[in-house]
Amino acid sequence: MTTHPHPIYDPHQPPGPPWDRTGTPPARPLPYHRLALTTGDHRWWRPLVGTGVVLVGAILVTLAVLIGSEIAGAVLDRPRDADGNLVWGGIGDTALMLLALALCIPVVLLAARWVQRRPLGTVSSVAGALRWRWLGLCLAVALPVAAATLGISMLLPEPEGSWPELTWAGLSTFLLGLATVCLLVPFQAAAEEYVFRGWLTQAVGAWCRSPWVAVTPQAVLFAAAHGWGTPWGFADLVVFGLITGLLTIRTGGLEAAIALHVLNNLLPMGILSAMAGGLEIDETAADMNWMMLAVDVPLVSLYAAAILWLAHRRGLRASIPSPKPAEPREPQAGEELNELR
Repeated sequence: MTTHPHPIYDPHQPPGPPWDRTGTPPARPLPYHRLALTTGDHRWWRPLVGTGVVLVGAILVTLAVLIGSEIAGAVLDRPRDADGNLVWGGIGDTALMLLALALCIPVVLLAARWVQRRPLGTVSSVAGALRWRWLGLCLAVALPVAAATLGISMLLPEPEGSWPELTWAGLSTFLLGLATVCLLVPFQAAAEEYVFRGWLTQAVGAWCRSPWVAVTPQAVLFAAAHGWGTPWGFADLVVFGLITGLLTIRTGGLEAAIALHVLNNLLPMGILSAMAGGLEIDETAADMNWMMLAVDVPLVSLYAAAILWLAHRRGLRASIPSPKPAEPREPQAGEELNELR
């Protein structure tokens, strides 16, 4: 009689579970928000401890930037204002702020490696690293969307005094400001994505399978991190966080969110660098009015639809196989003797 190495279907047997008769359930693929489980060494406390590490690490890198600024100011004999703070000017202060945020990227990656004991690249995508070609395609899609958002915002009426007067900053100031923005904004925007759409989404996803449960807390925290400006601005940031969070899960990585975030920041800051005092204004997306909300949400939704269509056309992978549990190893002869002793 021929024996079968695997269980076969027998119509005379009662229906069994949706896996083989060994009782082992089939491995479920892990979507992006569940990638904290990739090593099979997950513990319920790891996301909590890791989040604390990310928070403390962000504070430490900010202090490091401030201390470095103080040292550089003392060496260069920079002036101070009435409160004793160093005066670097709009470009210098912007560079320090962007640098402090950008340094959160290694903080997140190290938390994933040290606390959750998983590969660094699992924060970037299901491929274990940023998918650079996909990122480039997302940037190409995001460019007209970000340009349309900026163009419409410049046509809408603004509250008096919300923007500086359109005074040319001068060629040297403009080039220095533009170089600073182009160099640091991509890392700053990416860092925010690594913290919110990356770490926080995966921290919640380590406990919850639902993508909505995974993306909702980070969207609210993302809006809160920008400060309270107007209800419209807060709502827009929450919607941005939800849409980019779901895009991250549906495409299996941070590339789509990074692309839109980078260009949304880079284009207006590039224009502001051409204005005298443009980089000194402290207005953010949190200060958005209702008209801009009515423009921004449909454009971000259009971007999401285009990205999902492209991801489907390209057959982009959005999950990875679940890790197999380690099989027990048969002890060797010498090890058996040691155990007997």
